[in-house]
Formats: sequence, C-alpha cells, structure tokens
Amino acid sequence: MARRSPKPRKTSAVCPCGRPAYEDCCGSLHGGKAAADPEALMRSRFSAFALDRADYVLATWHPQTRPATLETDPGVRWMRLEVLDHSGGGVFDAEGTVEFRAHFTDGGRAGVMTEKSRFVRHDGRWVYWGPL
Repeated sequence: MARRSPKPRKTSAVCPCGRPAYEDCCGSLHGGKAAADPEALMRSRFSAFALDRADYVLATWHPQTRPATLETDPGVRWMRLEVLDHSGGGVFDAEGTVEFRAHFTDGGRAGVMTEKSRFVRHDGRWVYWGPL
C-alpha cells in the first residue's frame, strides 16, 4: 500500500494585522489573491510593512501615485493596526476609504501613525491611491 504524503499543516499564527491565522488572512493576499475590499487591502499592506514585503506594498499601489522605489527603515517595527473607520468599497463601488492607526517602534521608541487612505479599483482589483 502506497503511503500518502502528509498534507501541509496550516499555522495558526496571528496575522500582523491583528486577525487570527495569517495564512487565511493577509497571507492569502500576499500570495496573489485579490482583496475583497479596501479594508482587507489596508490590512494586507500593514502586514506587508510588518513583514518587510516592500514588493507587495508597491504592487498594491496605484501606478499613477506609486513611487519608483520604497525604502524601508530597518529600525522600524510595525506592531499593531487599528482600523478606525471605513466607507465605500462595496461590490458596486469604484473607491473607498479606510482610516487607521498603525502602532510601531522606531529604535525601541513607541510611535503611532494615523491616516485616512483612499483606495480605488484598477484593472479589477483594489489598490491604494494615497492619503486624503
């Protein structure tokens, strides 16, 4: 009787965005799945910053507003995300907004960044346009 290879086990590691199971949350978006709405994209971008995935951050930025490169600071650690508010971003919407508070440490010192971000559909996918 042939032995089956065991199925890969999913990890239950908490996602950097604060939701359970990275693989089922931002990990699936980092792997290529389209974000269902602007909040999901915002969460995945925060997680990408936390995981030093500048490639993903740039890929999910609208080409008209995207910088040519993205320099990350190795002294900054993104710690926690709070989504404060969101609007639009429904199935029939062309844009939406997400207001968030991102907690970080910079050289061991705590800091907070707050932004209200605009997201738009581009080529059928949600992308980050920029701050409002």
